[in-house]
Amino acid sequence: MSLYAQTPAILAVAPNGARKMQADYPGLPITPADLACEARACLEAGASVIHLHVRDDEGGHSLDVGRYREAIQEIRKAVGDELLIQVTSEAVGIYDADAQMAMVRELVPEAVSLAIREVAPETCDEQELSAFCAFMREADILPQFILYAPEDFARYAELVARGVIPGSGFPLLYVLGRYTEGQKSSPVDLLAFLATPVLREQPSLVSNWMMCAFGQFENACAMAAIALGGHARIGFENNTLLVDGTSATSNAALIDQAKKGVLMLGRPVADAKVARKLLRPAW
Repeated sequence: MSLYAQTPAILAVAPNGARKMQADYPGLPITPADLACEARACLEAGASVIHLHVRDDEGGHSLDVGRYREAIQEIRKAVGDELLIQVTSEAVGIYDADAQMAMVRELVPEAVSLAIREVAPETCDEQELSAFCAFMREADILPQFILYAPEDFARYAELVARGVIPGSGFPLLYVLGRYTEGQKSSPVDLLAFLATPVLREQPSLVSNWMMCAFGQFENACAMAAIALGGHARIGFENNTLLVDGTSATSNAALIDQAKKGVLMLGRPVADAKVARKLLRPAW
């Protein structure tokens, strides 16, 4: 049996994101209770990871630690340890790198996604970034670094090579496209990431990779990633449509659709225990 066929595929659900509102999509889960209910349904549909966003009283994006703790508590009541809970540190034009890192230090989540452009811009305090990465290692937090475009590889590789990000390889998330009105990602968008010279020259920089995509072709992008040995983040954060163009009734419907594709491609679907192993960096 090939290594490809043996490696389970992670299906991560991103149920709400930072921008969509319930006025835009009534099925969007926002409250801790709604998120817990959606987490349970997505677990049963095949998800092993939930990518968590919380909102303020007006429905806006928030990195408030108290709100995170409340949502995590409700999700844990619903699913126990059967989902890996990954919080976002996304800036959304509101939070700077210091605020993002402060949230992680206070919350000490199980896992966190960190955009290289946001926490490690050229102007960042590299000593602080290095200390933050050391903190995550000591606290056993699982980081996933986000690349918004293939050119982000160069900055990421440089930081690892100089030991600012200490370790040899990390889980990465490739974002196929931008958050713009009417954005529709394409499976072709994945090729630029996989053909990046830095990745060809230093494959160990990436312990594993996942993609997220925008619009109706999200599932097609996910299946391309799964077929090429990657993993997929799926959900209302970036897409609310099924492959036939109709509106999904829930995030679980999108996960179920993807799970069927994963099995057709000959890969098993990861559970949370496997996802935790796969998303552990090579510190």
